[in-house]
Parts: sequence; structure tokens; C-alpha cells
Amino acid sequence: MAGESAVPSNRMSGAVHVAVPALARPGGHYSHAAVGGGLVFIAGQLPITPAGERLADAAFEAQVAQTLANVQAALIAAGSGIDKLLQVRVYLDDIANWPDFDRIYAQWAGPSRPTRAVVPTGPLHFGFKVEVEAIALG
Repeated sequence: MAGESAVPSNRMSGAVHVAVPALARPGGHYSHAAVGGGLVFIAGQLPITPAGERLADAAFEAQVAQTLANVQAALIAAGSGIDKLLQVRVYLDDIANWPDFDRIYAQWAGPSRPTRAVVPTGPLHFGFKVEVEAIALG
């Protein structure tokens, strides 16, 4: 929840579930980030603002920008960053949006070039156009 400090919320078999102060609370029974074995796992992030506003009606570019900002916030809260990304998985409601996604993503990622998969899915939850999950070094 916005305003909280990043605090491990659960230690279980070496896993640490991280509270991400810059993101709205998860909408289900999961953590935005988990750390274990030197890796950081970022749950699928959606275009939802830190205040909880769902950007389903926003332009594709705005949805991508918010989603990637959420990924970055989760990485930082877990002690990682864009430069430590290993793998990124992108879900798009329409593969025709791939060129626009790739352009925005390249600016966001900068010199970091993690492996990546882009998966066309058809409709996503709440009518969103994009979801992104990631794995990084801790």
C-alpha cells in the first residue's frame, strides 16, 4: 500500500515476500515481489496507479508506462533494478500493439537487454491491454 515501507512480510523456506510501498495493494492472494535464492520474482503487473486507479480506458502507451513503472517499483522495493533483469514476460491483448510496446520498453530498459517473451492473450483482466512479469538478480 502506498506510504508503507518495504518490509519482508513472510519468511518461508528462504523465501521473502516483499511489501512494495509504491504500489497499490495486490488485488488477490499474492505478493508483488518475492526474493529467494538470489533471485527476485515480480508478479504480473498491470496498469494500476499507486492510488489503485485502473487505467483500462487509458491509451495503450499510458498503460504500458504505468505497468513498467510498477515493475520498476517492485524491483527497487526488492533490492533490485532494471539493470539486474534476467527475464521479462509480456502479455498483450493484441499482438498488433507489439511495435509500440517494444519502442516504449526499449526506452524504459535502456542498455539492459534481458531475455523476453511476448505472449498475445486476447482480453486481459479488467479490460487491460498489457501485463508484465519479471525475474531479476537480487
